[in-house]
Amino acid sequence: MTDAFDALFRPAEPIEPDPGFAAELREALRAAVLEPERDHDMTTAQAPARAETHALTPYLAVTDARAALDFYVDVLGAQRRGEPIVMPDGRVGHAEVAVGDSVLMLAEEFPEIGHTAASAGGASIRAEVADVAAAVARAVELGAEQVGEVEDRGHGLSGRIRDPFGQRWMLAQAPKPSSAGAPAPRHGEAAYFTFTVPDDEQAMAFYGAVLGWQFGRGNIERAWRLEGSGLPDAGVWGGQAYPGWKLMYAVDDLDAAVQRVRAAGGEVREVGRQPYGRTADCIDDQAVEFWLWQA
Repeated sequence: MTDAFDALFRPAEPIEPDPGFAAELREALRAAVLEPERDHDMTTAQAPARAETHALTPYLAVTDARAALDFYVDVLGAQRRGEPIVMPDGRVGHAEVAVGDSVLMLAEEFPEIGHTAASAGGASIRAEVADVAAAVARAVELGAEQVGEVEDRGHGLSGRIRDPFGQRWMLAQAPKPSSAGAPAPRHGEAAYFTFTVPDDEQAMAFYGAVLGWQFGRGNIERAWRLEGSGLPDAGVWGGQAYPGWKLMYAVDDLDAAVQRVRAAGGEVREVGRQPYGRTADCIDDQAVEFWLWQA
């Protein structure tokens, strides 16, 4: 009786490849060498994951933020998220990189607030909570140390604590879910896109014919829901003197945001309350109109 594996010990006998397979392989090699920038087949290539701020995010204190950013890009394959925020004294007050689907935050040392690389407890952790002030107060009741005030410095309401075990935490306001169950816009993100036009009927006829947009009647006069633009929660509003897209941005604290608009040279025309929350109609320091919204 012959062992079937004996065939593995026989000398290799080359055969002609399948012509179809050979042609496909030749084309794949040619494309890889001569057309390296050609799009890959979507069935085999995957887009990189989009980095998001999760409920827990590490926040590092580093001695040299610029060098640290270069290091994490080179070693971790991280990607920079915007430009670092540089303080008047030249120190980097905040910077972010994306690592896979997560965000890593960092800043240079600020001993005046206990943010140093040698701080007890190591890296600070940013944690999202439903009520920042209540969480900080409860932490103090349970033996934690509050570090600074609970406030909104332009990046959403937050407070800092050192827990009874020596660990540092930055408690941040968690985004509220929308009525549809989808994640609501975070502080600073665009919450609604309004195409403001003088003549809404004319605009709908034009963009419906050119781009195939579809419209449904909105909740106020001359306002229309917009579908087909690729933007979530968008609409058209006629009878407006400002032509173009007017965005509404989510904020955690409308009153604090209104103060920052004025301090930065902008104008706040009206603050009001709508069925979906409080809003402020604003103009920036270059005459661009926008709304602020607090749910």
